[in-house]
Amino acid sequence: MCGIIGIVGTAPVQDRLLESLKRLEYRGYDSAGIAGVVGGKIERRRAKGKIRALEDVLAAQPLKAMVGIGHTRWATHGAPTEANAHPHQAGKVTLVHNGIIENFAELRRELEAKGRSFESQTDTEVIAHLLDTNLAAGLEPLAALKATLDRLHGAYAIAVLIEGHEDLILGARRGSPLVVGYGSGEMFLGSDALAVGPFTTRIAYLEEGDYVAIDHNSASIFNELGQAVIREMRVVSPSAALVERGNYRHFMEKEIHDQPDACQHTLSAYLDPVSGKATAPGGVDFAKVDRIQIIACGTAFYAGLISRYLFERLARIPVDVEVASEFRYREPPVTPGTLAIVVSQSGETADTLAALRWCKGQGLQTAAVVNVHESTMAREADVLFPTHAGPEIGVASTKAFTSQVAALTALAIAAGAARGMFDATEEARLSRLLLEAPRLIAQSIAVEDAIRALAPDLAKARDVLYFGRGAMSALALEGALKLKEISYIHAEGYAAGELKHGPIALIDEATPVIVIAPSDALYEKTMSNMSEVMARGGPIILFTDAEGAENAPAGVKVIVVPTCDPLVAPLVFSAPIQLLAYHVAVQKGADVDQPRNLAKSVTVE
Repeated sequence: MCGIIGIVGTAPVQDRLLESLKRLEYRGYDSAGIAGVVGGKIERRRAKGKIRALEDVLAAQPLKAMVGIGHTRWATHGAPTEANAHPHQAGKVTLVHNGIIENFAELRRELEAKGRSFESQTDTEVIAHLLDTNLAAGLEPLAALKATLDRLHGAYAIAVLIEGHEDLILGARRGSPLVVGYGSGEMFLGSDALAVGPFTTRIAYLEEGDYVAIDHNSASIFNELGQAVIREMRVVSPSAALVERGNYRHFMEKEIHDQPDACQHTLSAYLDPVSGKATAPGGVDFAKVDRIQIIACGTAFYAGLISRYLFERLARIPVDVEVASEFRYREPPVTPGTLAIVVSQSGETADTLAALRWCKGQGLQTAAVVNVHESTMAREADVLFPTHAGPEIGVASTKAFTSQVAALTALAIAAGAARGMFDATEEARLSRLLLEAPRLIAQSIAVEDAIRALAPDLAKARDVLYFGRGAMSALALEGALKLKEISYIHAEGYAAGELKHGPIALIDEATPVIVIAPSDALYEKTMSNMSEVMARGGPIILFTDAEGAENAPAGVKVIVVPTCDPLVAPLVFSAPIQLLAYHVAVQKGADVDQPRNLAKSVTVE
């Protein structure tokens, strides 16, 4: 959530700050701002809304600075107004902040009692005032920052300018990521590698509790105890600087079409196409695992629900799947033989990260299915189960979701083999089926024209219901989430067998029903539920394969998806479900890549 960039430069930084903020738009935001040192003083420019509004401000009032910071904000405390936009100022301090300061109200009352006046409703301004108070007490910048951080409860990544120290930017992180970028005579801070990617490929990831001072040539990094430390410098792929839409109208559309490659790249980490063996990276011994606890949020949670069917069927391991925001507060009983798997695209999702740390505190073995391999979750989990989707810019997850499902499916095969549930011949057969998924996904994307034709009518709906059975019930939940988050149409997903237990009351001629039903062992039961919908006049769009289409009743709109084995059906049916949501959103004129109120990486609880 939110984006941060800081540059100690040798040339004007305004345009580069803007370039970086544009690359961070995918995180979701409602205001933007930059600040820089001009003639020994710190000036700032802020605007409500998209970055183009900030560009208009800068066109009238350019920021002629060679050292500066920038921020895109997603509102947590205070409405999305210019007054609440970052950077915030107090005395000599100007700063930007990602995260939430949980004790800000207490600190604000304390500071107001000392005569401090606040201009915003944000928790962030408290940090600025507290730091300025420590500077006014005579502390040097780094000591003042440490004294400030010691008072903060919650999550933060910050970048700070201090008047009188024009070649210096301070930074710190706890609960929200922050990276240091190393240039030639220039240094950078960013909320992720993508932020600094246009300027350098040499970065260091700050660890939990670290704080840092950067100048033109170096970074001085300290841990939460105030001890000087060295964090490994890594060379990241230049692709972080090369994320473009190409010929696609939106990033989401491009990323749907990227899925065959993303799936293939991910599977290469788990499956040997020659031997047919499936492996679990990191040395997890599934033969010793008594239970799997999957923890995730949003789309990643639905990937976990799909994998539950696979782990239980193929490996006969009991699996619990829980929303991360509820998990640790429930304080569930756990047993030593439990493997806790967290699933996250960014590896920074606050609730999921907190759940990971809770599980580690309980002595459980932990693993992280993440797309960002240097993220906090990837570093803190005992084992990394990587996905290789590449940067995903659209807020609504597509290729990251299918890559998660692909990785978890491969792990389920590896777990079944390790536990002796099938022999090497069956393992090779299952692996070959999964290796066919990228080709089948590409074929499923080819039904896009038929899906596009459905969008005008579906875009008129106020409510839409999704039904499926087995793993398709989890995909129904994911399909409904996609539709509502980018088209703003109210949508709900249900297990088809639950129809008679409440949802059937919603069926009428104005409520379209999306049914996901490959011709598997559950097809006939799903058709029975579909008949109940038709009897009440509900219009139906059926996603099925060729055999299912032949047996579909008259009057149903059918999208024919490639025939596939049930093992890979969740992967093959995902792209058409995503395309339906995409084209409905386009039909409605919605901001597909940056839906309102949503953020790509949710780094606050």
